Amino acid sequence: MTTRRRLPDRRLSESFDIEIGGLEYTATVSRFSDGRIGEVFLGNHKSNSSADTAARDSAIVFSIAVQHGADPETIRRALCRDSQGRASGPLGAALDKIAGFKS
Repeated sequence: MTTRRRLPDRRLSESFDIEIGGLEYTATVSRFSDGRIGEVFLGNHKSNSSADTAARDSAIVFSIAVQHGADPETIRRALCRDSQGRASGPLGAALDKIAGFKS
């Protein structure tokens, strides 16, 4: 089992908004000191809705994965996409925006 890499207690974070399927989300990303993504938070504008819960859960799993050594780019490329290559879900859209891809 890989050891978890901890983020600094104090760290800069960047927040931005995305829209997927007519729903609005806020994403927040924090990075390790070397610039790699260390965690992502996602929330839907309808707090405690199914969409909000699914977005938050996906971000939690992503964050745990990268803190244990998973490659964020591999995860980004593996997420669901439409026939045009656009992310189908909020985590994919957030990771695309972080990576500089237009969705």
